[in-house]
Amino acid sequence: MSAVDLAGRVLYELRDRFDNVAVRVVSRDSVMLKIWNSQPGVLQMWKDIVTHLLLGKRRRVAVLEFRVSSPEEVVSAVKKIEDYVARVEESELYADLPEVKKPAPLQGGYDRRVVEYFSDPRPLAEVVVNSALSAGAERVAGTIELEEVEVALATSRGFSESYRKTEVMAYLRSFRGDLSGHWAWGSTAIDLKSLESVGSKSAEILSYAKTKSEFAPGRYDVILSPLVVGNLMNYVASMASGMAILIGMSFLAKKSIGDSIASESFTLVDAPRDALLPGSTPFDDEGVETYDKPIIDRGRLASVLHNTATGKVFKSSSTGNAGWVNPRPWNLIVKPGDSSLEGMISEVRRGYLITNNWYTRLQNYVEGQFSTVARDVVLEVRDGSIEGYVDRVRIADKFEALLKSARAMSRELYDIAWWEVRIPTRAPYILVESVNLTKPVV
Repeated sequence: MSAVDLAGRVLYELRDRFDNVAVRVVSRDSVMLKIWNSQPGVLQMWKDIVTHLLLGKRRRVAVLEFRVSSPEEVVSAVKKIEDYVARVEESELYADLPEVKKPAPLQGGYDRRVVEYFSDPRPLAEVVVNSALSAGAERVAGTIELEEVEVALATSRGFSESYRKTEVMAYLRSFRGDLSGHWAWGSTAIDLKSLESVGSKSAEILSYAKTKSEFAPGRYDVILSPLVVGNLMNYVASMASGMAILIGMSFLAKKSIGDSIASESFTLVDAPRDALLPGSTPFDDEGVETYDKPIIDRGRLASVLHNTATGKVFKSSSTGNAGWVNPRPWNLIVKPGDSSLEGMISEVRRGYLITNNWYTRLQNYVEGQFSTVARDVVLEVRDGSIEGYVDRVRIADKFEALLKSARAMSRELYDIAWWEVRIPTRAPYILVESVNLTKPVV
């Protein structure tokens, strides 16, 4: 049964028993090829069908998820919990599902070649591996992931639409002795040049790591790679959610539209209509048509992301970012600057180029106090040139301070998506002044 048919059947069975019903079905065919010791290895294939339900009755709300493939199983499970829905407390954020117009379709977002590689993605892996080895890597490891996705949404307000898209994601770690470099890329379309870049950039990073230096904690000018920018902007954009602000899980809770929260050269956009980025979608989980919008525009807070319920609380309207509970960004784009990586390096008297990161954690959401640990090689920059590398360091700072200290952005942008950048992000290199760096505790 297709995602469209499953959504329609479940809605038909439930719409007369609740005041509001939304059924979202996501059908996903996935292929993952693992690369180990410079060779294509294990190939995994699977199909996943997930049915998401929003049920509203007498100002009470339940959000459910089922991994079953028949409408009968979904309806049977709902019958067992229907009485509990009627007994939960009324929601302070209750809002009826909106009546919406038919959304404009996405222009693009589906590449048949992605599906054609399902049976044998090894040629794609060979492109990545050969590029890395040619650029000086001794060995590599990574993953190629391919997906075909169908999303169907049906609501009790008469909305019934679906779309299909493809996704391709590649990430690779290149090794030279004990050192490693990493790069990642994500798109909705096959692009051999970008795959080559994943390999070459992960290896080229290592060519600069010739001499090891000692690291002392302090404040330094830091160049953040697009991988690091993508990871950190995932957190910043998620904190622009109306729900995050309402419950105090955001440094934007004390801010208003128009407030300065970043340098004037910094703009961050939620871009659900960019069909090359894997998070693209023509409508949100309530059926509201999506549109591109700045979250931060030339340094100022420009948008809070809303579903119908949070929009009502803020005396605003949906921004096409539902999330039934928590509004969310779809794709992110950091606008480019007029610099280059080489130009940024030439401006740094003493600092570091952080190529990758992980373990990003919030110590204080309202203050935006966070830490993140550099992963793979960290390059030391002195007097405008790369002098060597240091052991892992940790950024321990505040998001607003980081954003306001952004001094330069590269002209070239990179499409990043991997398991540390869940919201696909088109990002530049960014030079940030006076970042607090510490040693991670082992």
